[in-house]
Amino acid sequence: MNPLLDFSGLPRFDAVQPEHVAPAIRQLLDENRALVQRLLDAATPATWEQFVQPLVDAGERFSRSWGTVGHLHAVNDVPPWREAYNEMLPEVSSYYAELGQNLALFAKYKALATGPEYAGLSPVRRRIIDNELRDFRLSGAELPEDQKPRFKAIQEELSALETKFSENILDATNAHVEWIENEADIAGLPDDAKAAAKAAAEKDDDVAKRGGWKFTLHAPSYLPVMQYCENRELRARMYRAYVTRASEFGKDDWNNGPLIDKILALRAEEAAMLGYASYAEVSLTPKMADTPAQVVTFLRDMASKARPYAEKDVAELRDFAARELGLTTLESWDIGWASEKLRQARYSFSDDEVKQYFPEPKVLEGLFRVIESLFQVQLSTETAPVWHPDVRFFRIERAGKLIGQFYLDLYARETKRGGAWMGDALSRRLVANGVQTPVAYLNCNFPAPIGGKPATFTHDDVITLFHESGHGLHHMLTQVDELPVSGISGVEWDAVELPSQFMENFCWEWDVLQGMTAHAETGKSLPRDLYDKMIAAKNFQSGLVTLRQIEFGLFDLRVHSEFKPGAGPSVMTMLDEVRREVAVLVPPEWNRFPNSFSHIFAGGYAAGYYSYKWAEVLSADAYAAFEEAAASKGAGSSTLDAVTGERFWREILSIGGSRPAIESFKAFRGREPSPDALLRHSGMA
Repeated sequence: MNPLLDFSGLPRFDAVQPEHVAPAIRQLLDENRALVQRLLDAATPATWEQFVQPLVDAGERFSRSWGTVGHLHAVNDVPPWREAYNEMLPEVSSYYAELGQNLALFAKYKALATGPEYAGLSPVRRRIIDNELRDFRLSGAELPEDQKPRFKAIQEELSALETKFSENILDATNAHVEWIENEADIAGLPDDAKAAAKAAAEKDDDVAKRGGWKFTLHAPSYLPVMQYCENRELRARMYRAYVTRASEFGKDDWNNGPLIDKILALRAEEAAMLGYASYAEVSLTPKMADTPAQVVTFLRDMASKARPYAEKDVAELRDFAARELGLTTLESWDIGWASEKLRQARYSFSDDEVKQYFPEPKVLEGLFRVIESLFQVQLSTETAPVWHPDVRFFRIERAGKLIGQFYLDLYARETKRGGAWMGDALSRRLVANGVQTPVAYLNCNFPAPIGGKPATFTHDDVITLFHESGHGLHHMLTQVDELPVSGISGVEWDAVELPSQFMENFCWEWDVLQGMTAHAETGKSLPRDLYDKMIAAKNFQSGLVTLRQIEFGLFDLRVHSEFKPGAGPSVMTMLDEVRREVAVLVPPEWNRFPNSFSHIFAGGYAAGYYSYKWAEVLSADAYAAFEEAAASKGAGSSTLDAVTGERFWREILSIGGSRPAIESFKAFRGREPSPDALLRHSGMA
């Protein structure tokens, strides 16, 4: 059997090969198209069991198979997998476009919604049908027949452009290498960063270069250089290479600039065909926020609150750089390095010092303890076929019953897309023999172990791991049995970050850090005085960080509201205008940040990047409930409150997308969300 057609259990990563992709996907496409034709027959009644359920079942089979292919393309982007994925992408995009535009299918859903069965369906099933009707309209089902081919062509071209956008970033990232022959040229770099660069050099095929240090633009290599390296020329070279990736300054085939214009033009055309003023309006239709104007008001309000703090951050940094570092001009490639120097001077510790207390085994132990304490579950190691030897597999039980499983792929690789993300391998749903257990992928890009010692993580890495775990918990701890709204499915995109950002808060709690730290050399847990310094530094440059996120969100919203192909301001001009409005640090003119902004040009955040800040309001307010529970029990009490955790699980995690996110939030907090907790947590109250 083709392993991509084996739906009896977990994905068969030990067996699936690129040559399996086309036969499996084409077979499933044929089967699904035939099913749709049967369901559209007049003899098939518009009922849940005879119409909706068969569509859900067939859709899940296809998404499981294609999802495995997409996952392997992301974590093992070698030429055979890239070719196999790209060969089938147009056919898959075409299938989804024709499904969304099928007027007869839409009519049958409408018949169900207006028929006698609808009122008797559960609220969850009614919500699924309502979502389907909305999505049909957004997919062009109501377009005149002569416009549907063009709309479908737009979907197919966008899929191809977005995939190419991602591949260009990876290829441009891999293309730049800095070889260092003299150790004096990397003075200031932490020992583990130098050891990783030495190991990378020794693995390289270019024998003549061995014996030196190899640095790349992948985060575990790039970030330590920008933060610690005294060599300003090296920082400048790497910064320029990083911020001009996939631009006109590199290989023409990898230039994402023309792709951005095409993507925005196609999205604008799609919006116009659907009768919307902009793609931003299309994007917001299934979200919590109502209009682009509402989002802009929210972002500008947050910017006005953060700006005084950001201006103070910059003034202090420039003064310190001139007075202590001899830098009368602070360039973009100096910001991270000078900020680290200021942090060390002000708080008497470095990120690298903290990093030594976070060896990987202890971090995982601490993460699992938090999850188990909050949600009354048990985590344990399990075995399963994996796509790389470094990947591990775990199970989650509640009251002795399996409720979820997840893969953990922690380390950066040259064939793995950058960043961190959660993906779903299987979703919870009712099946013939009970309930299908949800399965998640948790992917990060942390430095791998070197020299037989466990990997050590920065505190930011730990926060990232908790963040992705929050997404995973949202997917795995659901109690909803209807697949279209199970876990994160059906959750409004601007609320999907609530559980992930909520989990980050525990990385700052003393009792949590005590259980997840052990010095790499001495084994001692994090000292209280170092923890106190970390807390004092928690909101270091928080004004700058907040304004940077608002800059991204406003830019995203503007380009998806105002971009006019061949007329009006360019993408870079709009970014410059946004920066003049909100930024207090402006990068060089040649910075091409949009060319690697994969969240909005290759991910799911188009006209939705504001979601991070929007959901941060929700998550900070939700976490405040745990702070209030701890305070009610007296000074020094833990925020790992099982009673509040049970309520968070019951009202938010378990509910998934089965009801509006604002209802879930109010069910948990008993009121509308307030930004007060976020401002307080950020030191901007």
